[in-house]
Amino acid sequence: MQSKKKDNVGVTALYCRLSRDDGTDNDSNSIVNQKKLLQKYAKEHGFSNTRSYVDDGYTGTNFNRPGFQKLLEDIEMGYVSVIIVKDMSRLGRDYLQVGYYTDTYFPDRNIRFIAVNDCVDSADGENELAPFRNVMNEMYARDISRKVRSSHRLRGNAGEPLSQPPYGYLKSPENKKKWIIDPEAAQVVQDIFRMCLEGKGNETIARILQERKVLIPMAYWREKGLGRGGKKVQPDPYKWCKTTIAKILAQQEYCGDVINFKTYSKSFKNKARIPNPEENWAVFKDVHEPIIDRETFEAVQKLTKKTKRRAPKVDNAEKNMFCDLLYCADCGSKLWSHVNTINKDIQYFSCSNYKVDTRGTCETRHYIRADAIEQVVMLELKRMARFLQSDEEAFADLLAQKTQKDIINEQKALQGELQRCTARNQKVAELYEKLYEDNVSGKVTDEWFMQLSHKYEVERMELKTKIASLNERINNLGTMQQNKDRFINAIRRFMEMKKLTAPLLRELIDEITVYETEGVGKNRSQRIMIHYKFIGYIEIPECGSNYKADTRKGVAVEYITKSA
Repeated sequence: MQSKKKDNVGVTALYCRLSRDDGTDNDSNSIVNQKKLLQKYAKEHGFSNTRSYVDDGYTGTNFNRPGFQKLLEDIEMGYVSVIIVKDMSRLGRDYLQVGYYTDTYFPDRNIRFIAVNDCVDSADGENELAPFRNVMNEMYARDISRKVRSSHRLRGNAGEPLSQPPYGYLKSPENKKKWIIDPEAAQVVQDIFRMCLEGKGNETIARILQERKVLIPMAYWREKGLGRGGKKVQPDPYKWCKTTIAKILAQQEYCGDVINFKTYSKSFKNKARIPNPEENWAVFKDVHEPIIDRETFEAVQKLTKKTKRRAPKVDNAEKNMFCDLLYCADCGSKLWSHVNTINKDIQYFSCSNYKVDTRGTCETRHYIRADAIEQVVMLELKRMARFLQSDEEAFADLLAQKTQKDIINEQKALQGELQRCTARNQKVAELYEKLYEDNVSGKVTDEWFMQLSHKYEVERMELKTKIASLNERINNLGTMQQNKDRFINAIRRFMEMKKLTAPLLRELIDEITVYETEGVGKNRSQRIMIHYKFIGYIEIPECGSNYKADTRKGVAVEYITKSA
């Protein structure tokens, strides 16, 4: 017993779990009673500095529970030395996972594991009965799952709705198995169907709802205090998605029908829902009051089926070599690659944040054709190659001046950041030392000490990593000379090639900034800035007249240098 007490240094974790599978008639499994039992055991056996980790309403077949994940985080930080649970089933009901934690994970980290009611204590050595208990606990979960599935099947075949009511309906206060119309949301659903019959596309309908400041379904449910699964935090509660519109238009429940078994899961361990073939659905018509009459719904289905869909993208299709290199000069977003829907040979780029196409925030489209940007980059690289060929020494001097200037600016910035991080690291060490003294003197409780010490430890580790990274970057500034030589060699390879390739392009260019077009007609112009690898943006002295090239029949691109 004396040797056991020496190991009890750190937090004693009291883990409690309860789910619907455990039943509501057995009060001994309640979270309150579990806490009382574990706290009493810890006190009687001399375990101090206890901390509770609770998962209320989480199944034991899935270990992705917030309380358990928090326990694992504290274990990885080295805070936990003992874990106490009421019995093995509280840890989980998957015998493989439970066995991994009790036989491998906890012992590898010198953590003592105790299951009170099952008389399991890792300090006493291996328990021969523990694996059998784990199997029986999983068999219990398997049996409960089988009974739930059977009940689910009976209720579903009897016409009882098995899912939450869709947007536009609510559960009846008198009978939770019946749906009633939610007038506010139902009006939005009717507007969506009406606009679809008017010929508006899903994206257009979504844009109209956003302009009207109509809350999206999840935001609407949250405002009404209705619990629904899904993403709780919405960046823009009014930004409707075209996929949401498509889902509403295809939902037969709006005709007053109940459709069960649209999805299924493979086993009680795998909670992922898989789409069920339509022949396996159970359809019950005219169960509740309809929002959309059946004639309107059928007309919308015929209309949406006639909608021409884009051909699915082929996984092995070759991307344009300028993808991920072009950026919007106004908002900084990437330019997305597109293919003309009529002429598949025409590829172009536009801002991914354009407010008309994507309902973003960028005011202009920044449209530029792929063949045009290729010609412009070719012309710029040719101009640079001519400069290198005509006066290699001057070219090298220009790069040296550029890199030297960048080195000085970056060195100042890095050293300033390094000083700030070092000073903060010293401050955190002082705060931690003071916190420890306050804890020893009793000014700070053990629980508050653990929370703050964890916070300081995380910040200290982040600062340590950042300081090491800054020192490495400062030490690597001397490699700028090597980068200059690599850039010149890449230009030489370009001079030997007849066409631009993606590998060479990424070796030479870091990113290309595209501005919006200016002017109209023959006076129309568009500015781009090429930022090269290692040296950034660089102005090449004029060497010869402007370049002009025919990108396609009847359309020419003239490259005008800044000095011209």
